[in-house]
Amino acid sequence: MKVFVVGSRGQLGQSLAETAPATVDFAGADLPELDILDAAALEARLADERPGFVVNAAAYTAVDKAEDEPEIARRVNVDGARNVAEAACNAGARVIYISTDFVFDGSKGMPYEPDDSPAPLTVYGATKLDGEVAVREATDGDAIVIRTAWLYSRFGHNFVKTMLRLMEERDELSVVADQHGTPTWARSLAEVIWAAIGPDLPGGVYHWTDGGEASWYDFAAAIYQEARRSGLLDRDVAIRAIPTEEYPTPARRPAYSVLDCSATVAALGVEQRPWAERLQQMLAEMRD
Repeated sequence: MKVFVVGSRGQLGQSLAETAPATVDFAGADLPELDILDAAALEARLADERPGFVVNAAAYTAVDKAEDEPEIARRVNVDGARNVAEAACNAGARVIYISTDFVFDGSKGMPYEPDDSPAPLTVYGATKLDGEVAVREATDGDAIVIRTAWLYSRFGHNFVKTMLRLMEERDELSVVADQHGTPTWARSLAEVIWAAIGPDLPGGVYHWTDGGEASWYDFAAAIYQEARRSGLLDRDVAIRAIPTEEYPTPARRPAYSVLDCSATVAALGVEQRPWAERLQQMLAEMRD
């Protein structure tokens, strides 16, 4: 089966390429070669490729910048997502759309299930939620929407790579300790996407992160400890826990956005491994 990834040079796109099963004919494209805002170009490319599945891993993900650029974020995350879904359907392909924990406001205080009512706090979260709706409408509910959280990898820009850089530059870092979610290795998400492509999975909303939960402070402390242990970092750095009010940002983050992935585990028969174990694997990959 051919699988076409839109946004193939992002951290998820590259992780999908690395983990593609031997039975899959992998193809993909990204800017500037293919712009999801160019509906005609998408139609032509997917008509030519004729994939069985299209994974839309392209998005506007600059959470704080989106507060100042809501129109741009909406064009990419809603209009672009709709364009991809429509072009995929016209080419006879099923769609997998990647969404986010930021569709929730964090007030529930316990892990969010896929059918919990969304209430985004940010432009980014609102546009990704509207993107979910647009994709499901364009595919008559056949699309597979996978919400994930706190994605990182050795590719691109992410929290882990930022922390490693800052730990090389500074003797002390202050990290927010009252926002909780689940760090997720992009490879873990990629593996679940490949599992979703195998069976005849019903369309709908699914959740996937690595196992457990953490604050950003917990995540940073784990990055530091593992980087020191593995030899990626050769200097001492103090990690200080701070409340959100000491680190104001343009976009308000949910205080608790842990996702309940039990339905996905049951549907796909996949294993949800602890986030700290996955982080250790990723940093070993960087070291080697």
